[in-house]
Amino acid sequence: MDPFRFLTAGESHGPTLGVTVEGIPAGLALTADDLAVDLGRRQKGYGRGARQAIETDRAEIMAGIRHGRTLGSPILLLVRNRDWESWGTVMQSAPLTDEEATALRVAAAEGVKRATPVTRVRPGHADLAGALKYGHSDVRNVLERASARETAARVAAGGVARALLRELGVEVWSFTAEVGGEAIDPASCSRSREDADASPLRCPDPDAEARMIARIDEARANGDTIGGVFEVIAHGVPIGLGSYAQWDRRLDAALAAAVMSINIVKGVEFGLGFEQTRRFGSAVHDIIDGRADDGHWIHRSNNAGGLTGGISNGEPIVVRGAVKPISTLARPLPSADLITGQPVDKAHYERSDISVVPAAGVIGEAMVMLTLARFVLETLGGDRMDVVTERMAAHRRLMASTPPGPMIGGRPVTPGGDETGSGGDD
Repeated sequence: MDPFRFLTAGESHGPTLGVTVEGIPAGLALTADDLAVDLGRRQKGYGRGARQAIETDRAEIMAGIRHGRTLGSPILLLVRNRDWESWGTVMQSAPLTDEEATALRVAAAEGVKRATPVTRVRPGHADLAGALKYGHSDVRNVLERASARETAARVAAGGVARALLRELGVEVWSFTAEVGGEAIDPASCSRSREDADASPLRCPDPDAEARMIARIDEARANGDTIGGVFEVIAHGVPIGLGSYAQWDRRLDAALAAAVMSINIVKGVEFGLGFEQTRRFGSAVHDIIDGRADDGHWIHRSNNAGGLTGGISNGEPIVVRGAVKPISTLARPLPSADLITGQPVDKAHYERSDISVVPAAGVIGEAMVMLTLARFVLETLGGDRMDVVTERMAAHRRLMASTPPGPMIGGRPVTPGGDETGSGGDD
């Protein structure tokens, strides 16, 4: 069993979201204020909708921490949904009384939208497949959990992972790299990390950001939505996390799955990603210049995105997520009714963001950090932070040390030349 895991619970308009984080060593300094930073960043970004004006996300620490330090036991966090107060009996967990059921039926008959069962499924959303899979006749039973609101709990858990990784010398951040086909130019990225994070789209290229904002405005004017690309970078990741030995121990595979699990992400790439397919190998692979005096291995480039053979190679990990346009459109697309199976002119609509690429980047950070935390603890072990910190320092020293010379039968041999071996690619 993995030493680290997390599980979320809760619906978009239920009373609260919850997340349990298990496997964090004892002695890690952690407060609700630490977790509030990323939760606040998740709610920002040009193109967000009205829900962000209602909610002020803050994680309440309910278990696993005493006097500002983790106990080594499971951590329980709650993020309250302020909008819950407006939904009342529509989303209550207790069975409806006869009076409550009658009141809801009357409200539905009078056209009160919240009280009316949802049967017009949305193209691009989990509505149809989810309703059929779980046997629901009201799509609200699907959309409440399939909603991206669930990711607030992931970001809260990611704050726990950030605190752990920061103690071990690993920092993770993200930025918006593209919106609606308008992409950053690395040569024009003049903003610092702090300035980029404070900008409307969390973008390091101000010129590109202006073009991105224009695309979002265009989508808004058309009652449409628009997607883009975020990039997450992890600095300080040591060599040696992950493994090539089995498919499910590869760090790149786990990171890809984690980022792809974000509700709106439809593609993931590392480093150069798909661009590698358009170049010759000589223009792709990162030349290794050797080991520096401090033991650090030097690569001339980082086209692999910090991952080779499923293992971290000491360079920054660079992962990008492709964010599709949001499925809920202000001018809904034609669709069909779940119950009748007949076409309808308009799919269901309540309210929606126009673009969420900056927020998706913060969620991407959380998923990357949660994955790195799992692999760090799997590699190092340890139930106490002082032990884990010592083991990380020892691991870094080991990765920077000179390996022993090759031996056969217990005796040293001369290393082979560049023609030795099969090449290992067959």
